[in-house]
Amino acid sequence: MSPACDCCGEHVNKLNQQVSVMRREIKNLRQMLDSAARAHRKHMISIQSAVSKVGLCEPARDQTPPPSSQAALEKGNIQTVPIGYISSCFSVKNGTPRQPTICGPSRAELRIQQSVFNNPEHALVGLEHYSHVWIIFLFHKNGHLSYKAKVKPPRLNGQRVGVYSTRSPHRPNALGLTLAKLDKIVGDTVHLSEIDMIAGTPVLDIKPYIPEYDSPNTRMDMDSEPCDSNTDQPGGTTVSLDESAEMLNLQNDSETDAQSDLKSVLARETSEADSPGVCAQFSLPRHLHNVLEDVKTYVTQGDLFQPRCESNDQVSDSTKSKPQESSVERPCYGEEAYSTIAGWITEPPVGSLEVRFTPQAERELAEFLPAHRSGPSESDRPRFKFLRSPEEAAAAIRGVLSADPRSVYRRTRCRDRLFFFTLDTADITCWFGRGFAEVLQVRPVEQNIAPT
Repeated sequence: MSPACDCCGEHVNKLNQQVSVMRREIKNLRQMLDSAARAHRKHMISIQSAVSKVGLCEPARDQTPPPSSQAALEKGNIQTVPIGYISSCFSVKNGTPRQPTICGPSRAELRIQQSVFNNPEHALVGLEHYSHVWIIFLFHKNGHLSYKAKVKPPRLNGQRVGVYSTRSPHRPNALGLTLAKLDKIVGDTVHLSEIDMIAGTPVLDIKPYIPEYDSPNTRMDMDSEPCDSNTDQPGGTTVSLDESAEMLNLQNDSETDAQSDLKSVLARETSEADSPGVCAQFSLPRHLHNVLEDVKTYVTQGDLFQPRCESNDQVSDSTKSKPQESSVERPCYGEEAYSTIAGWITEPPVGSLEVRFTPQAERELAEFLPAHRSGPSESDRPRFKFLRSPEEAAAAIRGVLSADPRSVYRRTRCRDRLFFFTLDTADITCWFGRGFAEVLQVRPVEQNIAPT
């Protein structure tokens, strides 16, 4: 076969590959169009029903008073008003971490709007005492309002699960919840880090994170406190978990010694009771004999203090799955409180990636100046707006890429391995290989995207 035929064959193969890719893209567009049509039909039906209700109620408008805000609140029909909008180091969806712990150096600011409070800084008084806060926000970049009962999380690599078992942004009510670190509060502005929100995200509410109420581990520690009546008295003392464990070990030793001493005393008392001489000199009342016999029977069973002194390592699986019934109001030692999560969260099918930097990318990243610092001779160098150093930017890039921010389609079907995303004021170009991601270029953005 001639070289010209070989060249034509290669071109034909490339064209076939491009045709197959275009067919898949057309199929995806058709699916999106079908879902948009279904959502449009749902909206039209709801609008028609609302219009029909308004038409039926039109003649009696003067007689029927409008529904009060309290009635609407009781029915769950409320109109949300954003308290502010996020100004973040992530300007677009592409490359934004899906969870706040993925990229620790990520930073954002939230300024409370004056339209919500006349004095916004008054609403933040006392919040500086907390290290973390819950942020309730709106997924405003979903692109459409349609949703499905089952979704494909990226960590499951295409497997379908129920939408309520995931944190997918495509939900009946597109509400998001994230736990952010509170760095500082300046006037009416809250400075946050460890975030996963893009610039312009509408924030609906802020709540302080309280481990005693929000963390199951802390609840377990509180539930494992001993049920002693002294804790209800004013003079009672609080004992830490380590001290209580040490006291339990000492109690186990003392109870074992007491058990052996009690057995020896009972044996000696029985032998002495059999000899008539001793019985003449020392005799016990009848009810004391009965009590000693009962104690002897209980000691020989070998179960003295056993339910209280069981360690957590000796608790069986049946105890964890089905708590034992108890007559006390609150469980003491021997029961364990715990939380469970889906297995694909701890062991996902998609593993973490190794992140590399080319020498050129390292040099380009080192050219960026930290945020809020300037020099007279360095005005031409690019500057970060949120990140405090090139090292912090490198850590943020590693956090984003190690979690593989690509969609399932780009990860499994797309042949283009280049990936682009924006971090603060830097445009990142990278590519993905088998088990790694390599940063090729770090350039300053040509035009910053202003938050909406």
